[in-house]
Amino acid sequence: MKYKLVLEVAFSLLTARLKQTLVAATGVTFGIAMFITLLSFMTGLNDLLDGLIVNRTPHIRLYNEIKPPDVLPIDLVNKTDSSYHFVRSLKPKTERAEIYNSAAIIRTLQADNRVKGVAPRLITQVFFNVGEVELTGALNGIDVEEEARLFFFRDYVTTGNFQDLRNIPNSAILGKGLADKMLARIGDVIPITTSKGERISLKVVGYFESGLQDYDKVNSFVSLATTQKIMGVSGSYITDLQVKLYELETAPTLAKEFHQLFGVEALDIQTANSQFETGTFIRTLISYVVGIVLLVVAGFGIYNILNMMIYEKMDSIAILKATGFSGQDVKFTFISIALSIGILGGGVGLLLGFGLSAIIDQIPFNTAALPTVKTYPINYNPKYYFIATIFSIVSTYLAGFFPAIKASKIDPVEIIRGK
Repeated sequence: MKYKLVLEVAFSLLTARLKQTLVAATGVTFGIAMFITLLSFMTGLNDLLDGLIVNRTPHIRLYNEIKPPDVLPIDLVNKTDSSYHFVRSLKPKTERAEIYNSAAIIRTLQADNRVKGVAPRLITQVFFNVGEVELTGALNGIDVEEEARLFFFRDYVTTGNFQDLRNIPNSAILGKGLADKMLARIGDVIPITTSKGERISLKVVGYFESGLQDYDKVNSFVSLATTQKIMGVSGSYITDLQVKLYELETAPTLAKEFHQLFGVEALDIQTANSQFETGTFIRTLISYVVGIVLLVVAGFGIYNILNMMIYEKMDSIAILKATGFSGQDVKFTFISIALSIGILGGGVGLLLGFGLSAIIDQIPFNTAALPTVKTYPINYNPKYYFIATIFSIVSTYLAGFFPAIKASKIDPVEIIRGK
């Protein structure tokens, strides 16, 4: 097979029907561009929505759950065939929500090379006093530095400086929804009442906006030391350990391991937020399906155009075969035409898709629910461009393969005799 000559013939056939060639290439270009744009936007949106949860949620949460004892004294009594044990109004064991021996647990976790970091937290319920009204809320005592390093705390503090929690005694950063309910301004001093009935005042040094309105309406943040002082407990009193891992996928396995090792409850992020993973998978699947459908439609367009070209070029194909071109040469010619259309249209489609994604990435997107987002989210992952390239080549190859088989089987004698 003389590849140079075959490619020259393929180029001649392409340029002879330039309008049809451009129509076919445009179909591939449009399909690739929409595939790239749609997938980049949808995965960017998935990353944004998941980030609202993942960024603020520990991969593993260690806590001490208050619950009834697993084994009751009555369970130790020998049962007989004629007796049954009934226990009602069972009360939890008399114990605190504190994680016992938390300092040793933190040291063990920090020495584990699978763990990126540990952020201790102390959570307590309080009442925010607004005149004669008491608003129910939660006080989150945090390690400011670790919270900022592991869970992007500084990104969600939209007003004020998150470092003020550590530098200013008895200071608090309020959820924006909670601050709006109390009409609290930066610098205001707000009184709170603890669950034990003790009153204390906190200075407002900032607002926190997570993007989840229900969360922001009840939560506020203070330093870990301030919360311990408010509750009247020691400096080792901690109710939660938030563990961040290097590999998110290992969270379920490590949660079981930590539960057995430390004797505390361990909740992994996949279990806590399974609905978000389901939503992400469905949105991504829809994006892929729509993009592939566009490319398949473009492939059928190429198939129809090549089929018409074969019928119109029967004489040319007969002459080629009569002058020594084999069936394989003719097949390679038409496959070359299809691949040329696919590569040309796909290359332009990749550029167009990137351009459309870049334009969308610059469109302002301002909403009170997502204060950290300024433009529409776009994911520029190279794998989407690689998938689009491979699929455009494969789809156009298949679109040209079947017409090429038909062309290779043309009998030049019957065509010339018919003429």
